[in-house]
Formats: sequence, structure tokens, C-alpha cells
Amino acid sequence: MITIAISIILVNMLGILSYDDHWWDVTVPIIFFASIVAFILGIIAIIKNKEKSVLVYISVAIGLLVILFIPLHSLFIND
Repeated sequence: MITIAISIILVNMLGILSYDDHWWDVTVPIIFFASIVAFILGIIAIIKNKEKSVLVYISVAIGLLVILFIPLHSLFIND
């Protein structure tokens, strides 16, 4: 989330980057991988350690949304 926020600030507010540059091709896989790892670790924490923290549930929800994005993106968006 921090990576996306910094990227949007650099593009929209400061004008340093452009959406046509290749920074987006690097940023998205890093965020995707981090979300999947957070999802897996969150599920492990909930099941194994009986974790009840709100932030763990939020990370699991975000990870689930990222996982669902893959099939939904290919179904509804025609590139």
C-alpha cells in the first residue's frame, strides 16, 4: 500500500514519473507477491495461533481480494 501511495504521489502530484514508464511493471508484482505472503501468513496465524487481531484479518482480506483480482480481471476487462 505504501508503494502504491508513493507511486501515485510521484506521478500525480510531483510529476516525476509517468504512467507510461516501466516503474509500474516492477511495482505491481512486488505488491502482488507481498499481498499473497501476507494472506498465507495471516491464515497460518489465525489457524495455528488463534490470532484475533484486526490487522491480521485485514491482511487476510486484502490478500483474498488480490487473489480474486486475477480471475475477475480476465473475465471483465478486455485489453
